[in-house]
Order: sequence, then structure tokens, then C-alpha cells
Amino acid sequence: MNMKTLLSRTLLLVFFFSFAASSVRSQDVASFEKRITVKKLANGLTVLIMERPEAPVFSFYTRVDVGSVQEAPGITGLAHMFEHMAFKGTHEIGTTNWPAEKKALEKVEQAYAVYLREKLKETGRDPKKLAALEKTWQDAVADADQYVVPNQFPEIVESQGGVGLNASTDRDETVYFYSFPQNRLELWAYLESERFLEPVMRQFYKERDVVYEERRMSVDSSPNGRLLEQFLATAFIAHPYGRPVIGWPSDLRDFSATDAMNFFRKYYVPANIVVTVVGDIKAAEALPIMERYFGRLPAAPAPEPLRTQEPPQEAQRSVLVREKSQPLYVEGYHRPSFRDPDDAVYDVLADLLSKGRTSRLYRSLVRDKRIALAAQGGSFPGVKYPNLFYFFAEPIQGHTAAEMAGPIHEEIERLKIQDVSDDELQSVKVRAKADLIRGLANDQGLAVQLGEYQALYGDWRELFRQIDELDKVTKADIRRVANKTFREDNRTVAVIETETPKTPPPPAAAPGKGERQ
Repeated sequence: MNMKTLLSRTLLLVFFFSFAASSVRSQDVASFEKRITVKKLANGLTVLIMERPEAPVFSFYTRVDVGSVQEAPGITGLAHMFEHMAFKGTHEIGTTNWPAEKKALEKVEQAYAVYLREKLKETGRDPKKLAALEKTWQDAVADADQYVVPNQFPEIVESQGGVGLNASTDRDETVYFYSFPQNRLELWAYLESERFLEPVMRQFYKERDVVYEERRMSVDSSPNGRLLEQFLATAFIAHPYGRPVIGWPSDLRDFSATDAMNFFRKYYVPANIVVTVVGDIKAAEALPIMERYFGRLPAAPAPEPLRTQEPPQEAQRSVLVREKSQPLYVEGYHRPSFRDPDDAVYDVLADLLSKGRTSRLYRSLVRDKRIALAAQGGSFPGVKYPNLFYFFAEPIQGHTAAEMAGPIHEEIERLKIQDVSDDELQSVKVRAKADLIRGLANDQGLAVQLGEYQALYGDWRELFRQIDELDKVTKADIRRVANKTFREDNRTVAVIETETPKTPPPPAAAPGKGERQ
């Protein structure tokens, strides 16, 4: 393909996405407004319904404004733990005899509280008494288990045509989602509201063991997982972004079902929940159903805002992990939250550095210097609060993690002192528009994006306004933000240095005849 043809096709692509994105901002926002209904119910829960009659199905997205940042010392990992429990059923689902099971679960908690008090004693702990108390607790667990109907909640969903049943917990949020046939709307409204109206801490301690195993596999047995955990704990000395979502091991061994219910009552309140439904439904018919079921959730005040803020970093911090594994290099710089006026500039920086094989980090470290298998940059571990802009590189065999720092810093310095080209900046904006269009292509993608923006900004339209903000980013903005953010005193570095097995010394030769012993 000659250069003239390539240029023509590139210009055509730019024109197409520019035109399509313009349609998204103007005509589609207007058409979305005609198809979207937003209502805050009397109890404070926000409902968003979008009519999209392209197939006889609908998808939903329930977003609860709670994540690991809301946890306190001693209960880290509880937000993720409760996400697991939300699939265990209710007073009516998952049990053969709720009144009997309720009494049995109360005995479990009573026995566990006594056992835990003895276990946590710093002085005077009686091993024989502790063993007896543990047996009493485990016997109570076994008694409660006899009433359990395993997996009944997911089996109901799947038997009625539900697909994609899942959930996730992060630092900023906990979300639940799946899709259903169009004629199962009322069943969905009942199931989804019921598990937040009457959750049951059924098989809590067995599930706690499952979560502990998740931590063992993803962190404790993973060099990369351990490095990331230590990196965040070093970068954030005050803000809870420095704690692992999965929780600290000691907390996962000790927190209780009572702790989980207290957490639920505080944060799973209607004022903290947004429910988005997208698909072949009519708002006039769906809204009364959602009001009937989700309106049952008792009103309660929204939780108080997070108080702790991360103090400014004043010197570089470092983490060095020696492992018999692949080397890894990570560095991060503190940056403001999504509400900052420069948020779009950080999005542009992430795209410039990491988006595809034409990105700067890929070209430099992977393609040209051939010292890395992968290299990228972007923002994490959350968006609601000031977070990090990170750089990551995985060296190829024969190269060390330390070798990644120089080329990364070269790219950072380029951003500080040289304007990006017109073509680069235009490409970033075109890709952002294309990504938005792709994200609006199906019910589940729409439900997620509309729900996220409704929850974060209080207005789903902000999803489309983000394109306008990206369009306003200039070359001077990129230099200014790079100089403001990518400073040595704002840097935290974490490295896995490959540890080579030590070669044992050769055995000493036996002394020969006539040699002194």
C-alpha cells in the first residue's frame, strides 16, 4: 500500500469517527434523553431505565457506592466478602426451613463471638479452652448447614434464561449485573431487590475460606501480586487506597458474619444505590414494577463521606522484592481525582503512552529497544479519590527491571519539554470517540456506562460531555500536567529483582598422601 493510499484511508477513518462522535454528542444525546427515564424513589434509590428495543432482552447494572475504601482496620476485605454473600440467597431462597435456620445461624454467631474473644487474648489464652470453643462453633456451623439449598439463587436466574450472572468489588464500588429475557423483568426486580432487602449470612465462614484462598492464589503465591500490594501500601501511607481489596490475611481469618451485616446495614442503603436497566422494556411499564420491589428497601441516611486524605508526598519511595521469578518494574505518581479539571489530560496521557502498538511506551521499550515484553501507563487504583498515574514494564529475558527506568523516564521527559504532534493528539481524540461508540453498542455496555456516570456525576449525560473535555485538551495542557505530576519527589518505585539460586561451594577435596589435615 503506498503512502498516498494510506493517508487517504487514515483521513477517511478520522472523518468517520469524528462524524460519528459528533452524532453521539448531539443527536444521540437528544435521542438518549427521549429514551431514558431517571427517577429517585421515595427511599432515595436512583433508577435509570433506557428503552432499547433491538432484541427481546434487557441488561441491568446495580452499583452500590461502597468498596474497600469504606472498610476499617480489622474488617479489610469485607466489601468483597459481602459481594460473595449476595449470591447465597435470602429468607425465601436457599433454605429448606428459614425459622429453624435463623435460630441455627444465631447460635453460630454466639459461638463464634466467644471463640474469637479467647483467640484474640494477648495474655492468658487457654489452648484447651480455645480448641473446645472452636469445636462448639464448628458444630453450630454444621447444624446450620443442614437447612441450606446450595446455589439456589444462581440456579433460579439461569433456569429462567439469565446469562452473565456476575459481580465485582473494587476500591470505589461494588457492582452486580446479568441479562434476562424481556418477559422476566418482574422476576428480576424481585430477585435483585430481595437480596438487598433480606440478605442471609448463609455459610459465611465456608465462603470466608474461599475468599482467603483467593487471596493466597492472587497475592500470597504471586510475586506480581505481592509487589503490587506493597507498592500501593508504600505509595499511600494514609488513604485506604493503600489497602488490598481482597483484605489482609489476619482480617480474613477473623471477621464475622455479624461484621458483614453491620457493614451491609451501613452502606447498602437506597441512597447509596443506582440501578440501571437497558433493553426491550418500556419505562411506563417497568418503573411501577421497580418502584414496587426496590421501594421496599428501607430508607436510611447516606453514609458519611470518607475523611482521610493522602498527605503530599515529599520524597521518592521504593520497594524492592527479590523473587525467583520474572523481573517487573512499576512506578507511580500521585494525581488528582476524576473531579479535577485536568482529568481529561490524564486520559490523553494514558492513551499516548499505552494505547496499542503505536503508543510511545510500546514503541520505545518493546519495538525499538527490544528490552521489554510489555510496557504501559495509566491511572489506578480508583477514580473517586486522588490516585496514581503508573508506568509498568516487564523486561524480556536477559534484561533487568532496573533497565526499564531509564527509557520510561526518557518518555516522561519528552512529554515535559516537547509538544506532542498534531497527528498524535488527533489520533488520541479519534480513539476516544471510537471507544465511546463501541461502548454503547450493547445493552450491558450501556447499562454499565450510564450507571457509572449517573452514580459518579449525578447525571448520565456526563458520559458524552467527556468527549468535549478531551477535545479541549491542548499540547500545552499535556506539558503542564506532565511537569506538575511526574516529579521525582512524587514518585514511588516498586521492583521485582530476579533472585538467582545460590550455587553451593564444591566439596573439599580429600587430603592426599603426605598432606597436612
